[in-house]
Amino acid sequence: MLNMNISIERKRTDCSALPKGWQREEVIRKTGLSAGKVDVYYYSPTGKKFRSKPELVRYLGDSMDLSCFDFQQGQINTMLLCKAKKARAQFDYRGARSDASLVPPIRQTASIFKQPVTVYKTQESKVKTDLKQGTQEKPKQLFWEKRLENLTACDANGVIGTTTLPKYIKPLGPFTSDATTIQSLATALHVSSQPITGQTGPKQTIMENPGVFLNPEQPLIAAVTITKDDVRRQEDRVKRARQRLREALTVA
Repeated sequence: MLNMNISIERKRTDCSALPKGWQREEVIRKTGLSAGKVDVYYYSPTGKKFRSKPELVRYLGDSMDLSCFDFQQGQINTMLLCKAKKARAQFDYRGARSDASLVPPIRQTASIFKQPVTVYKTQESKVKTDLKQGTQEKPKQLFWEKRLENLTACDANGVIGTTTLPKYIKPLGPFTSDATTIQSLATALHVSSQPITGQTGPKQTIMENPGVFLNPEQPLIAAVTITKDDVRRQEDRVKRARQRLREALTVA
């Protein structure tokens, strides 16, 4: 058939997916810009033509469920039924917070007589809360002491002399200087409420991957064991310092 310089081919067959007497017509365009396109139409037993699925639904009404009917193929497709169910599904925002034990049911029917209402709880609504035990501390940044490198204290007379580490305290960490170690140790002594033990992990493991195996709760020093002799020597130093302070106050 030739219509306005466009060649088309028509094929009409019975449609088994629709009631008896319904026919399906395929119109295949042979030429033109839309060559190869297929238009599908349906004809009722009385000869009425339908160009779309909504027209079919309005015409058949409740006599047939067309939710899983593939208009283009003329067959029943169960995948369309699943899509239709998802499209009709609506999320009930009230269900997320409803609690039958707290919210009384509301009667929706207009009745002049009081009628008994039975409430059925189909699912439980559990509210999860974060367990907060004790004080919540912020995460500690690794190697924050390095931001204080090359900074020294000074007074009116100039830069104050630096402090050296005792022989039994060794720095631990990548590119950790003595000054950085002292800052880390001093902060731990003044801020931390737990015993100062140093980094108890293997030195080789910490140096290979300090971001994972370094303990941020401890200063950047190797594990230290304090003996009774160390405590006694420190007590002697404190006594001597107090004695010098007493003598200075007496002279003044």
